[in-house]
Amino acid sequence: MQPNPTFTVDDIGRLIDAGVIGEDEKFELVEGQIIARAVEEIAHERIKSALYIAIARALPSHLTMGVTTTLRLTDTVMLEPDIAVFPKLVFKRPTRFAQLEPGEANLVVEVAASSLAYDKGLKARLYARHRVKEFWVVDANTRSTWVHSGPSGDGWSSITERGPQDLLTTPALPGFSIRLDEID
Repeated sequence: MQPNPTFTVDDIGRLIDAGVIGEDEKFELVEGQIIARAVEEIAHERIKSALYIAIARALPSHLTMGVTTTLRLTDTVMLEPDIAVFPKLVFKRPTRFAQLEPGEANLVVEVAASSLAYDKGLKARLYARHRVKEFWVVDANTRSTWVHSGPSGDGWSSITERGPQDLLTTPALPGFSIRLDEID
């Protein structure tokens, strides 16, 4: 049995250029493996849209937000979170995908319905390894949120579950707050 081929971000760029991978295909590159992403359902979209609007209102002038922006974390890790908050200079770099240096992402949000275990497991470890300052996993069905902070190695010094009635805030965005149970 042959091992699965390992890809790099540059390989993905060449596959897109050659038309092997469509520009609109949903996937992530995780430690060299191409992982298909699930189709987003309405509950997912509703929460992502509400978070996007609330974050945009609180965004300081030196930060920007990417919505389903492809983030290149390493040569073999390329993720596409629902929302990412990072310095504006990231979009000014001459790279094909948004290249985040370790510790550069202020907040990354994954809204999950069918991918909850993947987001809370492997993706949480990858974001911790890349020193994302804060990582949220939002359950689109229950509207509970797991707030990860204090990245250290492959883990987090704090993981707190917040209910839909709890006020979500983040040090990255002074003045930002939202309760997921208030989303129509």
